[in-house]
Amino acid sequence: MALTHFDTKGDAHMVDVSDKDVTSRVAVAENHITMRRETFDIITEGRAKKGDVLGVARLAGIMAAKRTADLIPLCHPLPITSVAVELEPDASLPGIRITATVKTTGQTGVEMEALTAASVAALTVYDMTKAVDKAMEINGLRVVLKDGGKSGRYEAT
Repeated sequence: MALTHFDTKGDAHMVDVSDKDVTSRVAVAENHITMRRETFDIITEGRAKKGDVLGVARLAGIMAAKRTADLIPLCHPLPITSVAVELEPDASLPGIRITATVKTTGQTGVEMEALTAASVAALTVYDMTKAVDKAMEINGLRVVLKDGGKSGRYEAT
């Protein structure tokens, strides 16, 4: 299978999607951020000095999905119809599990928007709590579901 973001000369280019059908599309991405137990407690008990960590991270993820084409050079600007970012505290990590779901009706998928939303949500958690825990780690970024378009459905195992 050829890489679609390169032309026959090997130069990077934006893929022409003008002949693709307009279909409903969805993508779900996930990741997680691990931290010290003390940091987890600060977040879940609402004691962060910068405010509601999970609420701000949710909004940052939503905003990031809408700005993906500004950040990733060859992404198409898309009419996003829905973005949901869920941040689930998980004491077993300890940390926060993040799931971003993005939907559109268009000619190309929204995998990059979902990945960007999950990434920026995790970065926002880090930013808001780095004063107490600089050793936090962001891991596991991946697409877990993609549906719609010519290539059909993909689900991670």
